[in-house]
Amino acid sequence: MEEQNRPPDEAPTNETPVDEAEQERRSAAARLFDIRRVIGGLFVVYGVIVGLVGIFDGPAAIEKAQGIRINLWAGLAMLALGLGFLTWQWLRPVDRD
Repeated sequence: MEEQNRPPDEAPTNETPVDEAEQERRSAAARLFDIRRVIGGLFVVYGVIVGLVGIFDGPAAIEKAQGIRINLWAGLAMLALGLGFLTWQWLRPVDRD
């Protein structure tokens, strides 16, 4: 009887409605495994490590890099990139439809 009263442009669906708690659980799982969080976290960790190495570089390491504290600059760049990924993930979270 229900299919006779349905407009012709509406197709029957075999999906069961998902309750609100299940949808929130799925959305939280999608946010947890967002690749931006993993990449951003790794870049932040490596950026801090390389940046600290760059701060404490000796004169020989600085001279080898032609007077530039390359580890410090690379660490700061990685830190900025990682924070950019984490900010992007925070500003535009994954929404599961």
